[in-house]
Amino acid sequence: MDQARRVHLADELVRRLASASRGAQLYAATHPLVLRNIDALAEVLSQMHPSMPWVVVGFVDETIVVGELPVPKPGPSLTEFARRLRKRGIERLTIEDGVPMDELVRLVHHLAAVNASGDQGVGEGDEDENENEPEFTHIRIGRIRVEKRIESSTADAAAIKRLYDDAVLAVETLWEGARKEQTVSLRSAQGVVHGLAQAVAQNRTTLLALTALKNYDNYTFTHLVNVSILTMAQARALGVDGPLLREFGLGGLMHDIGKVRVPAPILKKPEKLTDEEFAIMRQHPVDGAEILRRTPDLAPLVPLVSFEHHLRTDGSGYPFGVSRPVLNLATMLTSIADVYDAMRSRRAYQNGVPSQRVLEVLRRNDGRQFDQHLVRRFVQLLGIYPIGTAVRLNTGEIAVVTRTNAAEPHRPRVRVLLSDQKVPLERPYDVDLWDVHEDARHATSVAAPVDPEEFGLDPLAHV
Repeated sequence: MDQARRVHLADELVRRLASASRGAQLYAATHPLVLRNIDALAEVLSQMHPSMPWVVVGFVDETIVVGELPVPKPGPSLTEFARRLRKRGIERLTIEDGVPMDELVRLVHHLAAVNASGDQGVGEGDEDENENEPEFTHIRIGRIRVEKRIESSTADAAAIKRLYDDAVLAVETLWEGARKEQTVSLRSAQGVVHGLAQAVAQNRTTLLALTALKNYDNYTFTHLVNVSILTMAQARALGVDGPLLREFGLGGLMHDIGKVRVPAPILKKPEKLTDEEFAIMRQHPVDGAEILRRTPDLAPLVPLVSFEHHLRTDGSGYPFGVSRPVLNLATMLTSIADVYDAMRSRRAYQNGVPSQRVLEVLRRNDGRQFDQHLVRRFVQLLGIYPIGTAVRLNTGEIAVVTRTNAAEPHRPRVRVLLSDQKVPLERPYDVDLWDVHEDARHATSVAAPVDPEEFGLDPLAHV
């Protein structure tokens, strides 16, 4: 679906929702005008759901957003409709594919009742949910959390952290389902990617910082979520958006799904694999593509990424005997994300490798294994020291990276938190390391990344 069509449908959806709500305020539930408006609403949803399994309508300040698209020029009536919903604590509507007509009818009448009492209810700052909200199975109503961007807000970081943790738990369930059923729950996978795609679009900084925080026990699942996030962040920086962006995200999320067929002792073995064990491990791209091809309605790009993600542009990699003159863009982005996240991970048997060394690996062999244009873009996206990285400065002070510098990736912006004696500062302060400072005591460079846990730091609290 092209951009103009998506914008048109987003505009039409909100107008039909508002019209149906106004009609339900004025007429009986069975009035033809009310029924026609609800039928029209259902028709718009039927055109949107094939490319957007979860249609999310957000009401943010004076802007109405459908998915990732602001509704252009909503006009006074739609603005007032949105204002009244926000007044009653409704900032987000999520309508799932397959929503039955009776739920749409109940939704419309619920919104009509809310609009009718919009100026007498919950105040703007009240955090309570609507007490009389009807029960739905395909519709969710609430306040905006991940969808609402509040830069450098602790509340926003907490919301993104919840989204990330929920994604990891969902992937664990997906993994177990794939192991038992040898197929993937597409709806669940799409739900995970949809939430992550919105977060990538609206608060990429915090989400990318989260990918650096590891739980040893959940490495397999955090790795899949991280690769999905890193793949979509790269793709979006290249101009990929909408349904195609989510396909890239699904490819990243499912790239290692073939490992459900790898015996657990091999998958979790802390020592180096034997030749026989590594031969079994090398089978996972083929197994993953087979599992994904058996998943109904899955975009062909997703099994392709699973099959190709260990192939390299110079013809090396595996499956052995497979050569591609050109690799798919989604494959190349996923491969970069896969190698980067695997190498910088801190597992029980492996210390994380600093980002600079990871990026050197991505550039090795004279750039023949990875597309160097994409690697350069990746460095610009993350920096040598990604946002959220705890670092020791050349002054001995401890800081957290808060902004990367594409022109000089070795010199990010940091927030200094501990003195050179490792004492917490009463007033932390920000330093742009690319600035020239006359004061010799002022930090000018990063000496090395450090483990934030060693100093009791929570990097997310500072990005």
